Amino acid sequence: MGARVAVAGASGYAGGELLRLLAGHPDLEIGPVAAHGSAGMSVTALHPQLSGHPSLRDQVFAPTDPELLADAELLFTALPHGESAQLAAALPAHIKIIDLGADFRLEDAEAWARYYPTPYAGRWTYGLPELPGSRDQIKASAVVAAPGCYATACILALAPLLAANLVEPSDIVIVAASGTSGAGRSLRPDLLGSEVMGSMSAYQVGGTHRHTPEIEQTIYPERSVVPRSGQVSISFTPTLAPMARGILATCTARLASADAAVRLRDTLAAAYQGEPFVHVLAEGRWPGTGATLGSNAAHLQVAADTHAGRAIVISTLDNLGKGAAGQAIQIANLMLGLAETAGLTAHGVMP
Repeated sequence: MGARVAVAGASGYAGGELLRLLAGHPDLEIGPVAAHGSAGMSVTALHPQLSGHPSLRDQVFAPTDPELLADAELLFTALPHGESAQLAAALPAHIKIIDLGADFRLEDAEAWARYYPTPYAGRWTYGLPELPGSRDQIKASAVVAAPGCYATACILALAPLLAANLVEPSDIVIVAASGTSGAGRSLRPDLLGSEVMGSMSAYQVGGTHRHTPEIEQTIYPERSVVPRSGQVSISFTPTLAPMARGILATCTARLASADAAVRLRDTLAAAYQGEPFVHVLAEGRWPGTGATLGSNAAHLQVAADTHAGRAIVISTLDNLGKGAAGQAIQIANLMLGLAETAGLTAHGVMP
């Protein structure tokens, strides 16, 4: 038997994807599966895709009880913002925790207060393994904050270019489209099929999206090869696409020098050389969300718009995969000393 893991918030889309990945993981055993509002309900009634798994077929959701969840070596929390911090405070110290919510992502208490209504709970190790130095930090940590889905796509796209001083940190514009599962499973009129089908719409326009401070604090690492040339400032506009899952982020930044344009692709490719889940596509090929569906992969491509003097990076991933549950499994593998790729695939399902 492998390490025993528990899931809190297992009734949502991210929680269901976690269970699907855990069901096929060679080194992890599914322990308590909690969902406060769905306690007592059959797991497969909400997640019929799991009907074939022996340990889940007859299981019901448990209440979100700290004593029950303590019967695990590692806990995934896929709870609404603000709830993970309360649960973590009630758990014994020996349990490793990976939080898929936002509770422990931000380093700045004032930034938290501007974007979230709950008290600031502090910051945990940030769990984006592909950032320089992050793997060692994750391996050494007992508690890790998994990045947000939009944040993952945008940071992977731009961090290497900023670290190499190829683009200006003070003039970054991001427009990203996400599937409806990114908004969670709660019933909302604007997410009804008849509202979404055949339509795209923007939301939280004007820098109000909660991933904005997360991207700004992470996208320009202090380990840059040259001193910072300015403060990080992004304009981030999210849009809702008529699809269930997937993110396509168009990230642009002003080129820092005349010769930066010819170095963009080599820099991006070098940053992710050998990475199992982040792939810079062959020159001339552009990422599409369908190619990353159901995987833990992120696909990237970059070009220089010399007319406007800007770098353009396109980034795609599955918001429930590399943007949530898949990334959480990747983090768990590192924390538990397992092969980083265990239970995960970089191959999408298409069409």
